Amino acid sequence: MSSEKKVESLGGVIVATALPYYEDASAPAGLAVDYDRFAEHCRWLVDSGCRGVGPNGSLGEYSSLTDEERRRVARTAVETVGADGVVVVGVHGPGSHQARHWTEIAAEDGADGVLCLPPTMYRANRGEVIAHYEAVASVGLPVMIYNNPIDTKVDLTPDLVAEIAQIDNIVAIKEFSGDVRRILEIKEKAPGIEIVAGADDVTLEALLMGATGWFAGFPNVFPAESAELFELATAGRLEEARALYEPLVAAFRWDSRTEFVQAIKLGMEQVGRYGGPCRPPRGPLVDEHRAGVTADMARAIDALKNRNG
Repeated sequence: MSSEKKVESLGGVIVATALPYYEDASAPAGLAVDYDRFAEHCRWLVDSGCRGVGPNGSLGEYSSLTDEERRRVARTAVETVGADGVVVVGVHGPGSHQARHWTEIAAEDGADGVLCLPPTMYRANRGEVIAHYEAVASVGLPVMIYNNPIDTKVDLTPDLVAEIAQIDNIVAIKEFSGDVRRILEIKEKAPGIEIVAGADDVTLEALLMGATGWFAGFPNVFPAESAELFELATAGRLEEARALYEPLVAAFRWDSRTEFVQAIKLGMEQVGRYGGPCRPPRGPLVDEHRAGVTADMARAIDALKNRNG
C-alpha cells in the first residue's frame, strides 16, 4: 500500500488520536485494540472538520502496543481517511534505528508524514539528536519533529531547531514546551520550518504568534469546535476566538498533565463518544482527578451548548 498524495504542509488541526480497546483475556493486559471503533473515530474527526489524524502518538499509547498492533493502527488510519485528510504517524523510538524502521513502514503504508520525538528513554546530546533526525528524514517522508522536554528530558531549543531544520524533509515542529515565547524565536532562527501548537492550553496563544497548525489531544472530544477555533484564530478574529477558547481552557489543561490520556478518554465519554480504559502503565483516574476532569468538561460542554443555542 502506498499513497499518491503529496502534502506541502503538515499544518491545520491534526488530531493525536486516542485508541479504543475492548476486554479480551488473551490480549496484552486483557485489552484488545478495537480497530473498527478506531476507524469510525478517525472518520468522525475528519468529517467534523479536522484536517487529519495522528495515530501512534503518546495519546495513542504507542509504547503499550505490540509491533503488529502499532502497524495495524497506522494502516487503519490511512485506509479510513483516504484522500479526505492527512495521516501523520508517530514513529517514536528509543534509537534512530527503531524510529527509522517505523518511518519506513509508515512510508510503505501510505502515511503523509511522520511525527518524531528525540530518542526516548535516553537523554540524548545535541549530536545524537541531530543524527536521530537525519536517520528518520532519510526515508523521504515529511517529518514533524516533536519537542516535549517534559517527557523526554531533551529540549529542542530554538537554536537546535534551526540546525535540525537544515535536514532535508524536516518540515515542521510540534512545540510542547508550553513557552509561547519560542514561537517567534523559532520563526526568526528557522524561518523555513512550520510551527505547530502542541499543548492544548496554549493553542490560541501559539496560533496568534504565528503557529500554522495544532496537533494535540482535546480535538478528540471537540473536533468541530477545535476546527472552528483554528479558523477563527488564523483569520485574526480574536474576539470570537477568545469567546470560544476561554470556557474550554480548564479542560484543555489536562492535555499537559500526566493523566492526559485518561482525561481525554473520559472527556470523550462525557460528550457521548467511546473513551474506555488504557493499557498499563496508565491506570484508572483516581477519584480526585476524575472529579476534576468531569467538572472542567461539564463547564466546557455547558458553554458550548449555550453558545450554540
